Amino acid sequence: MYHVDDFDVAVIGAGHAGIEAGLASARLGCKTAVFTINLDSVGNMPCNPSIGGTAKGHLVCEIDALGGEMGKAADATFLQSRMLNLGKGPAVHSLRVQSDRRAYSQYMKNTLESTENLSLVQAEITEIQTENGAVSAVVTHLGARYGVKAVVIASGTYLAGRIIIGDKSFESGPDGMFAATKLSACLEKLGVKLRRFKTGTPARINKRSINFEGLEVQKGDDDIVPFSFEHDEIGENRVVCYLTYTNEKTHKVIRDNIGLSPLYSGMIKGVGPRYCPSIEDKVMRFADKNAHQLFIEPCGLNTQEMYLQGLSSSLPEFVQREFIKTIKGLENAQIMRVAYAIEYDCVDPTELFATLEFKKINGLYGAGQFNGSSGYEEAAAQGLIAGINAALKIQGRAPFVLDRASSYIGTLIDDLTTKGTPEPYRMMTSRSEYRLILRQDNADLRLTPKGHELGLISEQRYQRFLQKKEMIEHELERLKTVTASPKNTKLQQILKNRGTAPLVSGAKLYDLLSRPQISYADIECADPNRPELPKRVTQQVEISVKYKGYIEKQLSSVREFERLENRLIPQDIDYTLIKGLRIEAKQKLQKLRPGSLGAAGRISGVSPADITVLMIYLEQMEREKGEK
Repeated sequence: MYHVDDFDVAVIGAGHAGIEAGLASARLGCKTAVFTINLDSVGNMPCNPSIGGTAKGHLVCEIDALGGEMGKAADATFLQSRMLNLGKGPAVHSLRVQSDRRAYSQYMKNTLESTENLSLVQAEITEIQTENGAVSAVVTHLGARYGVKAVVIASGTYLAGRIIIGDKSFESGPDGMFAATKLSACLEKLGVKLRRFKTGTPARINKRSINFEGLEVQKGDDDIVPFSFEHDEIGENRVVCYLTYTNEKTHKVIRDNIGLSPLYSGMIKGVGPRYCPSIEDKVMRFADKNAHQLFIEPCGLNTQEMYLQGLSSSLPEFVQREFIKTIKGLENAQIMRVAYAIEYDCVDPTELFATLEFKKINGLYGAGQFNGSSGYEEAAAQGLIAGINAALKIQGRAPFVLDRASSYIGTLIDDLTTKGTPEPYRMMTSRSEYRLILRQDNADLRLTPKGHELGLISEQRYQRFLQKKEMIEHELERLKTVTASPKNTKLQQILKNRGTAPLVSGAKLYDLLSRPQISYADIECADPNRPELPKRVTQQVEISVKYKGYIEKQLSSVREFERLENRLIPQDIDYTLIKGLRIEAKQKLQKLRPGSLGAAGRISGVSPADITVLMIYLEQMEREKGEK
C-alpha cells in the first residue's frame, strides 16, 4: 500500500449517482475524486438509453433546479423528445427523451474532466478505511491509498455484480465491464448489512435486420420542452421510435422454455423490480394477455443498435433468439447484445439519515442503486443530495434535507430512509401526496432559491429566475384588472366553440381563464395590451389560475405536514423507556431513529396512537428542560 493524495470527498462510481455527487461536491469547493472501474463507462446507460418518463422527468427538472447536470446533458444529447400524460392534468405531465447513449456518456465524462476541484480516476476501490468511527481513506485494487474526509458509495450494479443468462452465470458489471468484487467484504466488516437485488435489460438488435413496414411509428413532439430551466430551445427531433407487439407464438416459446429461466429455476436469488418485469414474468403472471407492447428505440445516431424496451429477459440465448423472431418486424432480427439479468449488492436504506449519511459510520454516504433504488433519475437525485451533504459536513455547514412537501427528491429519499424498500424502488407520481404542487414545470420556482443558497446556482442564473418569477406575479395581477366585454364577438364565438357560457356582462380575464375550457391563448382577443411573455411564464400563469382552489387546499395540507415535520426528535432518545409505546413501535423507532414526528409517523408499524404518546413525551422533556 502506498499513499498517493488526499481529498475531501471520494466518490466510488461514475454512473448517474456518482456524477452528480462528484460535481456537487467539487462545485461547492471540496477537493473531490471520482473513481470508476472504467473511464469508458462514465455516465453509461446500460439499460434504456433514455432520460425522464413518468415521475422521473420531475426528478430531472428538480436536479436541474438545484444546480445538477442531468437535465443539461439530456438536452444536449437527445434524439427524440416527448411529453407523457398530456391527456391528464399538469401534475402528471412528465418529459422523456430518447438519448444518444455515447454522446451522453462523452458529455458527462468531459464535464467531470473539466470541473475545477475534481479528479476523475480509473481504479477499483476495494477498501474504505476508518478511524474512530469515521472514514479516513480509500484504497484501490493496486494498493494506492487516498486520504479522505467523506466517501459517497455510488456503485450501481457493479458491487459483487453477477450476470445471469439461462444456466450461465459469471461475475460482471453491466455491459461486460468488470464487477467490483472486494468492496462488499470491506463494508460488511464495517458493520454494513448488504442484500441482493436484481435487475435486467433487453437484447439489442441491428437496425438493418428490422422490417419496419407495418410497425407503428412513434414520433416526437413538435413543441419540444427542455429539461433544463437554463435552456429555451434545444433543437429538433432526429429519430423516430417504433411500436410492435408480442403474440401468442412468442408466449408459447416462452412458456415451453420457462423451466430454463433462472427466475423460475431458483438460480436468481436477488429481488427484482416489480414495475419492470421481464417478458417471461409478464407472460406467466398475465396469462390472460395475448400481447405485450414493445418499443423499438435507437441507441444513438452513430450506431445501428436498437433497444427493445419491454423485452428484458434472462432466458438462455437460444430461447431469446427464438421468441424474438416471432415478433412482427423482428423476423430476421440480428441480436447484437443478448438480454441478461444482473444481481448486485446493495444496502438497506433505513441505515441512512435523510442526508444519505450512514447512521453508524461518520462521513460515509450512499447513493443510487446502492441504496436500493432503480433508474438513472432516482440515482442522480440521490447522488446530488449525497454530494451536497458530504461537502457541507466537511465545511461545517448545516445539512441539506428536502422534505416530502418540497420535492419528489424529498419524497424519494424519505421513502427509502424512513420506510425502506423490499425491492428496487422506482419513483412514481402516486408516491407523492403533494403532486399537484410538485410539478415538473414549477421545479425551479420551488428549488432554485435553495440551489442558489447552497452555491450551486450562479448569480446570473438566479437573477434570470427572479425576473421570471416577477413576470408571473405581475401577469397574474394584470389579468385581474383587464375586463372582457360581452360585445367582443370573437371572444363570444370562442366561448361558444369551447362549450362554456357566453358573457352577459363584463368579466375579468382572470375569471375567464379560471374556466376549465378556456386557455390563456383563447383570451388574447380580449387583451389588446397583452405583453410578450416566455411560454414558461404563461404556462405558470395558466396553471396558477385554473388550479387555484386545489393548490390552496394542498398548501393547507402542507402546513399541517410541516407542523409535525418541525417537531424534531433528539437522536439520543431511548424509546424503550417511553411508557405507552407499543413494543413494535419501540423496536422500529429505536432502530430507525427518525428525525421528526412526521418521519416517525411514516414508519410502518408506528400508529397514530404511538405518535400521540411520543408527542406527549417530548413535551414533558421540554418542560423538564425548561425548569432546570
